[in-house]
Amino acid sequence: MRAVVFPGQGTAGGEVSGEVAGALRRRVGDGDPPYQLSVFAGSVDLFYRLREAGIEPDVVAGHSLGEYAAAHAAGSLGLEDGVRLVAERDRLMTEAAEKVPGGMVAVIGADPDAVGRAVGEAEGIVVAANLNTPRQTVVSGEKEALDGALEGIKGKKVPLRVAGAFHSPLMEGAAARMEKLLAGVEFAEPEVPMVGAASGEELRTARAIRAALREQMLLPVRWVAVMERFFEMGVDEIYEAGEDGTLTRMLRDFKRRDVRGVAAKEALS
Repeated sequence: MRAVVFPGQGTAGGEVSGEVAGALRRRVGDGDPPYQLSVFAGSVDLFYRLREAGIEPDVVAGHSLGEYAAAHAAGSLGLEDGVRLVAERDRLMTEAAEKVPGGMVAVIGADPDAVGRAVGEAEGIVVAANLNTPRQTVVSGEKEALDGALEGIKGKKVPLRVAGAFHSPLMEGAAARMEKLLAGVEFAEPEVPMVGAASGEELRTARAIRAALREQMLLPVRWVAVMERFFEMGVDEIYEAGEDGTLTRMLRDFKRRDVRGVAAKEALS
């Protein structure tokens, strides 16, 4: 069984062509697209190229921002709507980050439960935002609260190059405005299931996919739950439609020799 997955922020946006390039031009003209939109467009373009190479998914999933590309790959979210929503998502999250500065730090090698306890005991707004692998958890929040929580956590700490404290309560205003935008978009019934990154559940209806996109700004990314769902479904091939192979590298932490991870560049070379 084959899955295609889509990375979120922290990855690079690649060159695009054809239908995706046309949709970008209609949105931003000849200017450079905002960062999140460049990542979305690059992932969608890679997905089209994988599909042209005969790599069709049985299931899809996306990490954070990547859920918009996954919703499109599932056949639920139209390309033009996806471009518009992601451009607005970038704007709203950037504005929220400017109002209340914060950040995100990946903790590598620490027990996820220990990370959860440390952020729960910290003063201020700080949360475990991304449960990426059994040995990698990302913490997000206000700078002082983030620094305080990290003092009590063992493991390697790697600050992420992101604009703010995503998947934390600091995004509440942006999430509320995003909800209104999503309400005005028509979603189709998906052609293949999408596994929600906040729940690890299979999303098989347009309503479920819209709800997942509505809630994902505030809820943690539970990538461990996504992978566990894939394993339960019998997925043995995971293709990543992303420039950097981030999710493919994370798969190694799950130590599943029966599951093959393939970055798009490798698959298309």
